[in-house]
Amino acid sequence: MNPAITQLYDITKELDKVLNTSTSKNREEIITEVNRLIEERAVYLDELNPPFTEEEKTTGNQIVDLNENIKQKMDTLFADLKQEMKQMKQQKKSNQSYTNPYKHVQTMDGMFYDRKK
Repeated sequence: MNPAITQLYDITKELDKVLNTSTSKNREEIITEVNRLIEERAVYLDELNPPFTEEEKTTGNQIVDLNENIKQKMDTLFADLKQEMKQMKQQKKSNQSYTNPYKHVQTMDGMFYDRKK
């Protein structure tokens, strides 16, 4: 069996395991590790050349199944990150509104301006 397929399978399993341990506290470490593993996988993907034996096809199908799980977990991770960024932006806006509540009030140099006629 081609050693590239074996390495690819091992890296894919490790990637799946890393994504299983994902929490909001260690998200930065997880993303760094995922990027490293994806780059490492790309090297082995380039080394794959057909024709494949039946054993290699079976391993390839297992890799495809793991990839689907990995994609779902990465989508969830991305959605969580996006939601957290949205909350941080809203919190920042609320804090600015609290510290300077009259920032968006329209005034003319402290004068009262009656818009009705």
